Amino acid sequence: MQLPPLKGIIAFEVVARLGSINKAADELNVTASAVSHQIANLEGFVGRKLFERTSRGLVLTPVGERYQNDVTGALALIASAAHNARHAEGVEVLRIHVSPSFASLWLMPRLPAFLSEHPDLRIQLSASHTHSDFSRGDVDLDIRYGAIKWGELHVETIFDEEMLPLASPTLLGRAVMRSPEQLLAQPLIFSDINVVQWPRWFAAHGVPLSPATYALRFDRAYLVIEAAIQGLGVALESARLSERALRNGDLVPVFPDRKGIQVHAHHLVYPESHDKWSKVVRFVTWLRREAAVQAPAPKTRSRRR
Repeated sequence: MQLPPLKGIIAFEVVARLGSINKAADELNVTASAVSHQIANLEGFVGRKLFERTSRGLVLTPVGERYQNDVTGALALIASAAHNARHAEGVEVLRIHVSPSFASLWLMPRLPAFLSEHPDLRIQLSASHTHSDFSRGDVDLDIRYGAIKWGELHVETIFDEEMLPLASPTLLGRAVMRSPEQLLAQPLIFSDINVVQWPRWFAAHGVPLSPATYALRFDRAYLVIEAAIQGLGVALESARLSERALRNGDLVPVFPDRKGIQVHAHHLVYPESHDKWSKVVRFVTWLRREAAVQAPAPKTRSRRR
């Protein structure tokens, strides 16, 4: 097997990612002419042009785009192998990036069971709203929140979710909330990041008005849920992420018929090449099984109307 020039592959990946030979030279700490020479050597080996010069700068050719996808996966695999080699013999590290609220409310309570089933794996978990960059080779898979828009990656929705109004039994006991319109007179908690927000929920239930103000506003689901548990207002939140509060009776659906909106919000995302890695396959198989388990029915609490 004849390997392509490795320096050329590294230069190609950086130029493809940054779209600039000069920026690539700065990152690699070499001259721009050295980067150009390495790209030329790689194109000579491949026998096809990988970049075109346009008024917008360097852009990948169709062949270059396909080559970038293959090279990115290969470099990530090499990085993962080196990372695992630095750890104890027989122990692999699975590196997961997760949206913060999904990590704290749904994934973390279940991770001990996964680690018990797979004692040869260790989890390296990072959480933020910023999506991971797989080309850097420091993440094996990502759990993302929002609308699906990552066509170059494998995307799998984890489960169906229901977004519905939730409140504490205490708040429900002292407020009249028999119809969607009556929620307009209640303190509402707003989430900046939810795929379904209050204006859409009201419109879906025939209320043409939207709230003029909100009692509280957050950019984390766990803060929205905690504020609702404390009786500070009504939350429009995922029943999946709120399952513990619902199970314990800390929150209850505002309406007996729930009046929820079904969404696909949390997704498992990773490059197709990672599907060949045993540690990823094992985690994905476990995650599918956990996601298929229906959350226990919430406790019922009497509500004064």
